[in-house]
Amino acid sequence: MALSAWPIPRLVIAAPQGRSGKTTLSLGLAAAFAGRGLVVQPFKKGPDYIDPSWLSAAAGRPCRTLDPFFMPGDSRLRQAFWQGARGVDLALIEANHGLYDSSTAGPDEPDVGQGSSAALARLLQTPILLVVNAARMGRSVAAMLHGYQTFEPETPIAGVVLNNVAQGRHQAKLRAAIEQYCGLPVLGAFPRLTEMEIPDRHLGLVPQGEDSRLHPALEACRRAAETYLDLEKILSIAAGAPAFEFDSFTQPETMPASGDAPRIAVARDRAFSFYYPENLEALRQAGASLVFFSPLDDASLPDIDAVYIGGGFPEMFLDELQANHAMRSAMRQNSEMGMPIYAECGGLMYLARRIDWAGRSAEMAGVLPCAVELCAKPQGHGYVQAEVRLANPFFPLGSRLRGHEFHHSRLIELPEIPCAYQLERGSGLHGNAPGAPRLDGLVWGSVLASYTHLHAAGAPDWAPGLVNAARRYALQKREQVLS
Repeated sequence: MALSAWPIPRLVIAAPQGRSGKTTLSLGLAAAFAGRGLVVQPFKKGPDYIDPSWLSAAAGRPCRTLDPFFMPGDSRLRQAFWQGARGVDLALIEANHGLYDSSTAGPDEPDVGQGSSAALARLLQTPILLVVNAARMGRSVAAMLHGYQTFEPETPIAGVVLNNVAQGRHQAKLRAAIEQYCGLPVLGAFPRLTEMEIPDRHLGLVPQGEDSRLHPALEACRRAAETYLDLEKILSIAAGAPAFEFDSFTQPETMPASGDAPRIAVARDRAFSFYYPENLEALRQAGASLVFFSPLDDASLPDIDAVYIGGGFPEMFLDELQANHAMRSAMRQNSEMGMPIYAECGGLMYLARRIDWAGRSAEMAGVLPCAVELCAKPQGHGYVQAEVRLANPFFPLGSRLRGHEFHHSRLIELPEIPCAYQLERGSGLHGNAPGAPRLDGLVWGSVLASYTHLHAAGAPDWAPGLVNAARRYALQKREQVLS
C-alpha cells in the first residue's frame, strides 16, 4: 500500500531531567501560538492528567496522550498522533522524565530507552526543543548538551531554550559555549520568574480547573514566551519537520447517538477531573450519550443508565463532599438498584464509607463497605499490568489491562470482597502494606472500583463493556416500567 504524507508542523519539548522547565515552556509556546490564531494541538507523553489540564487551557484544545506502554507498537503510537494532529497548525508534545529515560520497563527489566521521549521523537520524526535548567552552570552546559547529542546520534535535537538564566554575562557565556561546541541554536532564555510557577501538591501540579487564582500563571507563561523566546525560529523548526507519512490511518467512527443510546453520567468538577479525552471519545464511539454532573454541587443524579467517576482530589474537598447528603444518598440508592458504576482512584475513595486524613474524618457515599486512609508516602506509583480473573460488570474474563496508578491512600476496614484484577505490575488496593496481595478492581454488586486508571488504548474492552452494561440496565428499567 502506498504511503500518503501530510505536513504537520510539530515539536517535542524535552529536558535532560525533570523540573527543568518543560511544562513552563510548553504552556508558554501553546498559549503564545494559540494567541496568534494558530490551531495548536497539545500532547503529553506518558500517563498524566494534571499537566494536560494546563496544556488544554493554554491551547484551547483537549490535550491528548502519547504513551508507548498504553499503545505498544510503532503503528499504534503513530495512529494516535495522526488522529490528534491532522489538520492543525502546530502539534506540541510535552515529554516526560529526562530525554533518554523510560519508565515502560518493569522493575526487574533494564531501561534500554525503548519508551523514552527520544525514541518517540525519532518515531514521529519530530524536532526536539531541549530546555535546560542553567542555574549555576557555565561552559559545562556545552559538555552536557554534546553528550545528549551523541548518546543516541539519530535523536533530532534541533534547538535549546535556557531556563533560570541571569541576564547579561551569564547568558552570553552559555550561548557562546553551546553554539561553538554543539552547533545548536539557542532560541531563548528565561530568567527566574516566580509568577510562572504553579504550586505543587502530592501528585504534582495543582490541576488547572481547581483554583481560578492560579490562572494568572498561565498568562505569565505566555508573556514570558513572547518576551524571551524567538517564536519565529521555533515555528520554523516545527514547520521543517518531515511530512508525516501514513498508510491506512482512519478516525474511528462514532456511533450516532439515538433516543435509545444509554446515558452515562460522568462526575466532573473541581474534585473529580482526571479524564483522558480519548476515554470519553471511546464511550461515545461505543454508542453512549454522556452527561456530566458534580458530586460537589448537584443535589441529584440525572436520568442515567450508568455512572463513571474518575480520579481527582476528593481529599481536598472533604467538607463539601460530606455536606452534600443528597448526592451521597442518590449514589447509594442507585447502586442498590443495580445501576452500573465504574470508579477510578478518587472515585473509589468517594464511594467508600469515609476518608481519614491527617486526623480528620469525613463521611463519603457509603456505596462500598470500606474506608480510605491517606498516607504520607505514595502507596502506588507507576504503570499497572493486570488480568481480569473474576466476573464483574464490565470486562470479560481474561481481559488484559494496561493502566497506571499514583495514590497516597489505601483501603482499610476492608472485609473479604472479591477483586477482579490480579496485578502483574502495580500495588493496587492495599498499597505498600507488607505481604499484601496484589489485587485491584473491587467488585461490589454492579460496582467496579479500582486504584488503576485506565486509558482506552490500554484497555480496549473497557468502553464497550461500560456501554453494554449501561444498555442492559436501561433495558431492565424499561421492562420494569412495562411490567
